[in-house]
Amino acid sequence: MKRQLRFREDGTFKIVQFADAEFSNSQAEDEINMNAMMRHILESEKPDLVVYTGDVIASGGSTDVAQLFRNAVAIPEELEIPWAVVFGNHDSEAANMTREQLHALQLAHRFSYAKPDPPHVDGVGNYVLTIHDKHNDPAAALYFLDSGSYSPLEYSRLGFYDWIRRSQIHWYVDQSYQLTAQNGGQPLPSLAFFHIPLPEYNDIWDFSVCYGQRQDYGCSAPWINTGFFAAMVEMGDVMGTFVGHDHGNDFWGTLRGIRLCYGRTTRNAYLDRPFMTGARVIQLSEGVRAFDTWLHLADGSILREQPAHMPEGRKLST
Repeated sequence: MKRQLRFREDGTFKIVQFADAEFSNSQAEDEINMNAMMRHILESEKPDLVVYTGDVIASGGSTDVAQLFRNAVAIPEELEIPWAVVFGNHDSEAANMTREQLHALQLAHRFSYAKPDPPHVDGVGNYVLTIHDKHNDPAAALYFLDSGSYSPLEYSRLGFYDWIRRSQIHWYVDQSYQLTAQNGGQPLPSLAFFHIPLPEYNDIWDFSVCYGQRQDYGCSAPWINTGFFAAMVEMGDVMGTFVGHDHGNDFWGTLRGIRLCYGRTTRNAYLDRPFMTGARVIQLSEGVRAFDTWLHLADGSILREQPAHMPEGRKLST
């Protein structure tokens, strides 16, 4: 039986986010270097949880998808660090392993903290984890949602990438209500992790002050907005969201009290310009409705302050 996630004695809980590692060939030089970087970051930061925010593997064309996944999570398994995965568009492109089979493989690992899927909810890998305080009460929550892969409708109608479905939003609201009720009517400080950014990520870059870079050609959000952001605002628990998908983006900004954050890509897979890989680190503090976050880069440097990007359109209130 896995031990309960808990705040440390100093009241902190640290998460390392790996984004878009896209494991495909363990013998390739860039993958060997990526493994070394991931190990160094984990040994240096000593997190309480590792979160892979999708595209853990590049499964297309692989004859052994299961081994790719085992390679991707081998380091936290070896270091005995709890870890969890949400899937991206490249994880289930192979014809010989479904998303459901990948999730079952995740659940079979010793230090995986993922949970079986709730019934009648779209997607694969929707679950919530709680972090307990010194009294063994839930003091924070982490939501994991499957943002899908590619649009089920043709490109000309509703874009290229998938979206969080209404059944998932209803599931999140139900979980949030339950945790709020258990906490005496006060929403638990919470974070949410998924792969594909929400449409609101484009809004904060265009209309708010953001911190960090957008080296990609915009934010590859779905063209349809199903209202997940509105649900989080209404429930009042989620303080920040964390995504990957766009390898050249690492910015964050605040909208309606929620910090929308990119990770830092763990693999520079397609950019035509230098962009150092790394990870985003997130630190919660027990009893505080806030979190700290910074970037830990491949060269060992720590970026606690990212450059400001001023809005280019009208200002949205935050």
